[in-house]
Amino acid sequence: MGSREHLAKQRRRASVHQGFPTTAITFFALLCNTFLWSQVSVEQESSSNSNPKQITTIRVDATHPLKSFDPDVALGTSIDILPQGVVDKIYTPAILKESLSAGWGPITYRQNTELQGAAWHWNPDGTWSDTAHHSGYFTGSAEPGEFIRHSAGYPLPHRGNTGGDGHSRSKYSRMTDGDPDTYWKTNPYLTSKFTGEDDSLHPQWVILDLGAAEKIDTLRIDWGNPYARNYVVQYWSGEKEPLANPAAGVWISSGIVSDGRGGLETLKFTGPPAALRYVRIWMTESSNTAGSGDSSDPRSSAGYAIRELYAGSSTESGEFVDLIKHVPDGGQTVVHASSVDPWHSAADLDSQAGDQTGMDLFYTSGLTNHLPAMIPVAMLYSTPEDAAAQIAYVKKRGYPISYVEMGEEPDGQKMLPEDYGALYLQFATALHQVDPKLKLGGPIFEGVNEDIEVWPDSRGRVSWLGRFVDYLKQHGRLADLSFMSFEHYPFPPCDITWSDLYREPELTEGILKIWRADGVPANVPLVNSESNLSWGLTQPMTDIFAALWLADSVGSFFTFGGDIYYHSPIQPEPIRSGCRGWSTYGNFVADENLNIHAHTSQYQASRVINLEWVKHGAGTHRLFSASADLKDGAGHVLITAYPVQLPDGQWSVMVINKDQSNPHKVRLAFNSGTGTQSSFSGPVTMITFGSEQYVWRSEGPESHPDPSLPPVTTTVPGGVDSLFTLPKSSLNVLRGSIESMGR
Repeated sequence: MGSREHLAKQRRRASVHQGFPTTAITFFALLCNTFLWSQVSVEQESSSNSNPKQITTIRVDATHPLKSFDPDVALGTSIDILPQGVVDKIYTPAILKESLSAGWGPITYRQNTELQGAAWHWNPDGTWSDTAHHSGYFTGSAEPGEFIRHSAGYPLPHRGNTGGDGHSRSKYSRMTDGDPDTYWKTNPYLTSKFTGEDDSLHPQWVILDLGAAEKIDTLRIDWGNPYARNYVVQYWSGEKEPLANPAAGVWISSGIVSDGRGGLETLKFTGPPAALRYVRIWMTESSNTAGSGDSSDPRSSAGYAIRELYAGSSTESGEFVDLIKHVPDGGQTVVHASSVDPWHSAADLDSQAGDQTGMDLFYTSGLTNHLPAMIPVAMLYSTPEDAAAQIAYVKKRGYPISYVEMGEEPDGQKMLPEDYGALYLQFATALHQVDPKLKLGGPIFEGVNEDIEVWPDSRGRVSWLGRFVDYLKQHGRLADLSFMSFEHYPFPPCDITWSDLYREPELTEGILKIWRADGVPANVPLVNSESNLSWGLTQPMTDIFAALWLADSVGSFFTFGGDIYYHSPIQPEPIRSGCRGWSTYGNFVADENLNIHAHTSQYQASRVINLEWVKHGAGTHRLFSASADLKDGAGHVLITAYPVQLPDGQWSVMVINKDQSNPHKVRLAFNSGTGTQSSFSGPVTMITFGSEQYVWRSEGPESHPDPSLPPVTTTVPGGVDSLFTLPKSSLNVLRGSIESMGR
């Protein structure tokens, strides 16, 4: 039900909307940040008990491939929302050429407006359900017309959540804003009129967070239309908060209403504890009375609406003392809501909240590498008709689609899996009417390392993904899940140490196993559709650490069962202050005007992965397993290897030496099932990128790498006794032919 990771990543994305601000930093703070990171390095170096003279054998199991993959499908990158005024800069020939030079193949378009609680007008041209007032539910035009270069989000006026991403206009709830003329309303597509299921199967809810435990005995609800006829008022009993830790407590009912009349209802708690912090309103039956919008639209009367909430206690004289802070900004008493009605108007356009690249510009600029692209449809704050129109438009333009992602991070937006499932099926039906062959998937989880839990259902199940998969099964629609997607941001930005490099394969294996254990069928691909070292800016993102992490992340992802890996982002972003020092996301060291001054370690690692380890445009590669037994004194595996057999029959082995202090000599042995062992024969091409080529210098706005050299290519003789020296902290590719040698 959401997490600090989501909020931190939202802040990272929100910084895009503010024009890449540069945070002031003192010399002392810079010195401290640099010292902390270097101290980690020194401690790790001293822990290594490895012997530089020791020869390590990397054993490749060449009997059975773990999987086959085509880099033109499986290794890609992404484009996210951009600040206003930046789109025209990013899509210039010079920056496009640099962006594509990292070597990634396909691209995924990231849908950010849903993280802002906004409706996405992917096409500025379209029709409103209430044409007279330019309001209601907007459907973009499916007919190709004027070239779409820009698209925008419209913050939802019936917003329920306090906080979140986006511009200031959308960062507060309408339930504690102090204005009785504004209100929150639930998504009508989660009612029986659209789901075909009883509303009790999709209860809608509101959580009031008082900020601290308070003695309250009264809750007042100022209902709008439609209002709840049946609902329960509950309080949370648990030491941890109920959204990030949904299994760490229970909701206790304090009042049940089965004949709600709407208007201002006052409820007295029945025996609550001395003090409580979280109150939940759990709604299961609507009045189905039309609200203030277009009363002829069935969506107007579907769901629930609340104008304002009040909570407190009464004095001895009977005077009610309200503890809620009612203000129209983020300082209000915090409220969380289950869903939001995508109703909005033309006046809600927020032109400062970022620019989602227009569909035509995205496809015609060359950014897609002329490959089919993964594109999103807005789902949490949109309509099935609008999503279908978007796909119809793309197809009429003749743009190729690989996959369609449904919505954006419903876990981070506190949505229950059954609600996401109900929307998923409605949108899938509409999209497959446009093209039955579309490959649809999700849920596009935010980056997590553990299973995502929600409040237990009637059967005690807490796994978000497990319950979503079960929902599809129960409706006979599991075939509508063509892939399962998630994001990968494994490490907190301020807590990264060198030892995290050793953890990446373990974390990757763990999360992939969890998704399968939750019920994702073996034939449904697992897709990492957005990823980087951390969800927040951090100096290790531009250290050599990041290059080794990226190679290990890609290699372990495929080794442990992943199918498609997208590294983010493709475009340059300005260098700015982050945890541990100054850094940037992605591949380039750029200034505020996006002038590129240098390449980062991730750029060089990307080129090693895409241009040396694999061959884009060559066809199917076969991946095999490999192991090396060299460990340091703490038991960390110092060398990991990922062998592939290229379509032309050559072998290409990506080898990572994670030892910061020592180079290591290695021998490669390719073992077959016939009891024979093979080795490289003839010349072996060795490509190396490591700490001898690249060192990041964190010097405030002038931060840069020095040295900043490209990977080094050498030719090494092959043979059974051939040894290859892996420099300290290095990423290497060994490529050549092998021949069988009996032993």
